[in-house]
Amino acid sequence: MSISDSKQKWNETVAKNIAGSPERMDPFLTTSNIEMERCFTPGFDYPGYEEQLGFPGGYPYTRGVQPTMYRGRFWTMRQYAGFGTAKESNERYKYLLSAGQTGLSVAFDLPTQMGYDSDAGMSMGEVGKVGVAIDSLADMEILFDGIPLDKVSTSMTINSTAAILLCMYIAVAEKQGVSADKISGTIQNDILKEYMARGTYIYPPKESMRIITDIFAYCKDNVPKWNTISISGYHIREAGSSAVQEVAFTLADGVAYVDAAIKAGLEVDEFAPRLAFFFNAHNNLFEEVAKFRAARRIWAKIMKERFGAKDPKSQMLRFHTQTAGCTLTAQQPDNNIMRVTIQALAAVLGGTQSLHTNSRDEALALPTEDSVRIALRTQQVIAYESGAADSIDPLAGSFLVESLTDQIEKAALEYIDKIDKLGGAVEAISRGFQQKEIQDSAYAYQKAIEKDELIIVGVNKFTVKEPPPTGLLKVKEEVEIFQKKSLGEMKAGRNDAAVKIALADLEAAAKSSDNLMPYILASVKAYATLGEIADLLRGVFGKHTETVVL
Repeated sequence: MSISDSKQKWNETVAKNIAGSPERMDPFLTTSNIEMERCFTPGFDYPGYEEQLGFPGGYPYTRGVQPTMYRGRFWTMRQYAGFGTAKESNERYKYLLSAGQTGLSVAFDLPTQMGYDSDAGMSMGEVGKVGVAIDSLADMEILFDGIPLDKVSTSMTINSTAAILLCMYIAVAEKQGVSADKISGTIQNDILKEYMARGTYIYPPKESMRIITDIFAYCKDNVPKWNTISISGYHIREAGSSAVQEVAFTLADGVAYVDAAIKAGLEVDEFAPRLAFFFNAHNNLFEEVAKFRAARRIWAKIMKERFGAKDPKSQMLRFHTQTAGCTLTAQQPDNNIMRVTIQALAAVLGGTQSLHTNSRDEALALPTEDSVRIALRTQQVIAYESGAADSIDPLAGSFLVESLTDQIEKAALEYIDKIDKLGGAVEAISRGFQQKEIQDSAYAYQKAIEKDELIIVGVNKFTVKEPPPTGLLKVKEEVEIFQKKSLGEMKAGRNDAAVKIALADLEAAAKSSDNLMPYILASVKAYATLGEIADLLRGVFGKHTETVVL
C-alpha cells in the first residue's frame, strides 16, 4: 500500500472515530498563535519518512494504538491507593473519584500479596502497611461499598493471589447486581517478574503458569472485558534495570505467557486482545518516550510474525504507566513533584492508556490526601493545560526520538534473542540471567550517583539542611488488631460445612487438570479466606525457592 493510500485509509478511520465531534481534529493554535495540525503523517508532512513508522492506530503501532489517541479521550487517570482496613481504603477511593480520578487502582498489603490471612504468624507487623488488608469476601464487599462496579474500571496490583482477588471482585459485582461480563479492569497476574525482580511469589513456575492460563481461559468466556494480565516492566525498572532491559525482559515474559496459553489449548486471538502491559516512566524524557514507541513496535511484530495473530487487537501493546518510585527522594521531597511531572509527560507523549502519578512524600511514607491530590492534578494539568494531548503524536519525526526508538528496538531484540537461546523467559529466570543483568545495571547506576557522574538534585548536588518531616500518614497498630477481630467474627458467622465442601472441590481440581477458577469462585462465595485457599494450593503445588545469583 502506498503512502497516499495509507493516508486515505487513516483519514477514513479517523472520521469514524470522531463522528459527531469533527472539531477535535481541526488544526490548533499554540500560545503564539501558530497553527498546527493535530497529527503529522509520513509522506505528507515529512517526505522520506520510513514507511514502517505507519500511522497512529495502524500496524506496527509505533505511533499509538488508537488513530485519534487523546483526541478521542484522555488516558485513564488511575491513582494507586490502598492502606489499613477496607473501610479506610474505601474512603480514599471515594475521595479520589470525587477529585476527578477516572479509574481505581488497588494496592494490597504484603500478607494479601503472599497468601496469608491477617491472623497468620507471617503477617505480624505487616497488616495494612503497604496496602489494604483483604482476608475474605467480607473485606472486599467493604472495599467497594458504594462504588458501582459496572461504571468504574479497577486495576488490582496482585500476582500470586490474583485468581483469588479476581474471584472476590466478581462475587462483589454479582452482589451489586452486576454480571461478570459487565465488569472491566485489570489484574497484574504477572508472576515471572516476581521471580525476577520483586519476590511476592508463592508457587513454583509451572504451577503458577497453570493458574495464569486458567484465568485466561475462564475470562475469555465469562469476564470478556477484563484484562487478564498486566505484564510488568515497572518492577523490573524499579529493581534497577535500564530502559532497554525493561522493554526486553517484559516482552520476553509476554512471549512466555503467550506460549503457555497456546500450549494450554487456547487460540492466540482468543486471549491476546486482553493482554495488557505496565511500564515505568523514568527521568530521561526522550528515552522514555522512545522506549514506549519501541515496545509497541516490537510487540506488534512478535504477535504478527511469531505467533500469527490476525486480530489487530492481538498485535496492540496497550499499557498502563506509573511514574518511577525509585527516583523519589526523601531529601527535599517537594522536588519529587517536578520529577513526577516530567515522567508523566513522558508517558503521555509516549501514548499510555492509563497513568498513575506518584506523590511527593512516598519516599517517606504512604501519601497524604494533599499529596495525592497534587499528583492527580499533575495529570489534569498535562491533559487540559499543557497542549501535550492536542496532537495525536506530537514527537513523531523528531530525529532524536526516532533514532532512540530504533536503537532501543535493536538492543531489546538482541536481549530477547539471548533469552530465546537460553530456552525462553522461564528457563532464563531459573538460571538467574535476567536477575544478574538487573543487578549489574542497578550497581552501575548507584556507582554513577556516588561518583557524581549522575546528578540527583538534593541528594548529591544542591543539598540543604532540612528539619525532620512532619504530617506524614502512618498506619496505626490498631489496624492489625481490628483486622484479626473482624476475621474471627466472619469465621464464626459463616457456614463451615459449605467452606469445607468448596475447599475439598478446589483441592480435587488442583490435583486434576480442571480449570481452577470456578472452584476458587465457589470457595470465595462460601467465605473461605484468602489464606485458606492459598494454603490449600501450597499443599498441592508446593512453594517456590528463590534462585540465588552469585
